[in-house]
Amino acid sequence: MSLAELAASVVRRERAAIASAVSLVENRRSDSLPRIVELLSRLRTLAPHPSRTVGITGPPGVGKSTLVSALAGELRSQGRTVGVLAVDPSSPRSGGALLGDRARIVIDPEDDGIFVRSMASGGELGGLARAAKAAVFVLSRAFDVVLVETIGVGQTETDVENIVDTVCFVAQPASGDVLQFLKAGILEIPDVFVVNKMDLGSLARRAKADLRAALMTAAQASGGSAPPSIVATSAATGSGIADLVQAADVHFESLVRTDGLRARRLAGDAAWTLRFFERRHGEAAIEKLGGRSVVQSRIRRELERGELPFAIAGSLGDEYVRSLAASQLTT
Repeated sequence: MSLAELAASVVRRERAAIASAVSLVENRRSDSLPRIVELLSRLRTLAPHPSRTVGITGPPGVGKSTLVSALAGELRSQGRTVGVLAVDPSSPRSGGALLGDRARIVIDPEDDGIFVRSMASGGELGGLARAAKAAVFVLSRAFDVVLVETIGVGQTETDVENIVDTVCFVAQPASGDVLQFLKAGILEIPDVFVVNKMDLGSLARRAKADLRAALMTAAQASGGSAPPSIVATSAATGSGIADLVQAADVHFESLVRTDGLRARRLAGDAAWTLRFFERRHGEAAIEKLGGRSVVQSRIRRELERGELPFAIAGSLGDEYVRSLAASQLTT
């Protein structure tokens, strides 16, 4: 199948094509980058307006996978198609995903309106796999809503804000999450907070109250706007799932109404592109090309001109390699 045929099949929501496209963007070989860029370019041409994306993040054991499963079911009951990207720990033997998250996401195998893909984290510390940005790009051209579940690495889990429109942070009762994440500053990132396992009763109500107090304190200290909404859920019983969908919808609609969606996506693309380039070539490459502020400005200009993040990272990498070669020739 050519890349043109593959892109067209993805937009038609053909499962085999979507799986092939995600596999392609996961390929880490340097010679695969031109094919990845071409595929993403064709997808953007066929489907210029990506669907909305929602990130589900939080510490391990909080019930993210069960919550994603319940969310997907609620969205399907509303008639919306759903793509799910579940980032799992990498196997120490094969390097692939351990599939722990996917095993807890229950779907109807006959339902063509939902697609679940696990992706190995590859040792990334930000809660996401390196190819997650491109994988979300692919899924957002095939489904109405894309849910992204991060690996659950705790206080360092912030990369998700660069690839989704709405970040949902999940906490659980009696875990100490509120204090720990307030110290880490991660409470500044989410757009919606979720207190899961509300079936635990008084412990859950206490956790919700503590979280509300922490958010109010943080908002007052920063002089910012009103704190994000807090939704109480029980993924096991289904309680509060419809409220969570509504809260995510309200946030997305607010972004659209205030013209904040384009700015958010642009900022996320810029941050992700710089991070991808730095991981691929190192801090020395950024300094070689003029320093962080120069590279950041260049990335943003090229994004505003319509260039894809992967393409920009690739061209910066090529320029860095050429500059190294020129330096070696002069010496």
